[in-house]
Amino acid sequence: MDADVTDSAGPPSDPDHPAGDKPQGRSQQESGPEPEPEIEAGAEPDSDPGPGPEPGPDPAEASSGGSAGEGDGAPEAGGGAGAQTWADRSKDGGGTARKGHWLRWTALAASFLVLVAAGVGWWMYQKLDGNITTDTSAAAELKAYEEERPTPVVMDAQNILLIGSDSRAGDNREYGRDDGGSQRSDTTILLHLAADRKSATAVSLPRDLMVEIPSCRTSDGKETRERFTQFNTAFEVGGTACTIRTVERMTGIRVDHHMVVDFNGFKDMVDAVDGVEICLKEPIDDKDAHLELPAGRQTLDGEEALGYVRARKTLGDGSDTERMERQQQFLGALVNKMQSNGVLLNPTRLYPVLDAATKSLTTDPGLDSLRDLYDLVRGMRNVPTEQVQFLTVPRQPYRNNANRDELVEPDAGDLFKQLREDRPVAVVPADELKEAQRDQEAKQDGKPDDTGSESPTPTPTYSGSSAADDLCKQ
Repeated sequence: MDADVTDSAGPPSDPDHPAGDKPQGRSQQESGPEPEPEIEAGAEPDSDPGPGPEPGPDPAEASSGGSAGEGDGAPEAGGGAGAQTWADRSKDGGGTARKGHWLRWTALAASFLVLVAAGVGWWMYQKLDGNITTDTSAAAELKAYEEERPTPVVMDAQNILLIGSDSRAGDNREYGRDDGGSQRSDTTILLHLAADRKSATAVSLPRDLMVEIPSCRTSDGKETRERFTQFNTAFEVGGTACTIRTVERMTGIRVDHHMVVDFNGFKDMVDAVDGVEICLKEPIDDKDAHLELPAGRQTLDGEEALGYVRARKTLGDGSDTERMERQQQFLGALVNKMQSNGVLLNPTRLYPVLDAATKSLTTDPGLDSLRDLYDLVRGMRNVPTEQVQFLTVPRQPYRNNANRDELVEPDAGDLFKQLREDRPVAVVPADELKEAQRDQEAKQDGKPDDTGSESPTPTPTYSGSSAADDLCKQ
């Protein structure tokens, strides 16, 4: 045994390398070259290599070379444990590759869908944006008269003049005689949006109201004279700018924006919300308005709705007063339909409404983009329907002509002051207002000496309606 150890350890005559100190070094020298090709053949095995040979092994075992290969973690020849591990790893790698391939395709498909959606969205935006007509001439005319215009009192409040065009030209000729394309303001509404956007008040201005119309510039550049005449003459002779200046002179309210809508735009908006429900106490048969409806609850489409809000001679007492009240009630029902059905919050339902509105809409430069209109609608969509109020400016038959109207003062002036200063206004049905006025008069007659009592100033109340009113319960 000692001889074998001496032979494998080297000559004992070497003083620097005693035999007892050689086994590990010699074992590494002799067995080292053999494991290297085995490690290259099985490069980077899956598991960590085991520990190397312990110091001072049995020289015979170290020189055999087998344990050295095991210690280095090299795969055994002939399909040992190492070869099986690599085969398993090959299968896992294929599954991972397929999974990565699938993830890449999913990401590409998702990116494509996003691009398509973005493209469609951009096309829709451009289409709606391009529908709007900008009234640059009115803006230029108003700028020339800036010094005479009222100064805004409450900066965050908005006052928008809504004008329903009565043009008989083009597609609108079926509703009356085409007089060469001239237009009148068939319906004019001053819409006041409170600064906190918690209320909206729409005040109708009768077309036959007698007012002071300033000198205005006509479409052919001529100057008209200042005159006292019926209100809708301003739109006929001087267009939108003249109408705005007339309203501002009458009310003292600065008009921030304006919109002009024609007949077809109104029809298409009603159709876009799938009609508006109303109730009729008696049937309607109006040949001029192209309207024939039975009594009771029913939903009007766009064509029927237009005839309903324009009919006058065959409904009620035939006055423009009742027609304005009917228009207000219908607009309230339209607003309620849009909010209750989630139209304003549903892009798929909102798009047809916006498309119908923008196609026939003419606005000032401050509202001539879809973004501007969206900001306006977004500010209104949280207004409670009971706070979306409609009324007509206090008026009475004109003393010199019963077929015309004049303002009732100081009631009209008080209303304009409330809106100008962004203060609240209340509306109630006409019969309730008359009953309240009778009760108030009775109290004053029973208590003549009532000057000593102090009470807060009541909110001015006018005859009108709100979008929350149910037309079938009135």
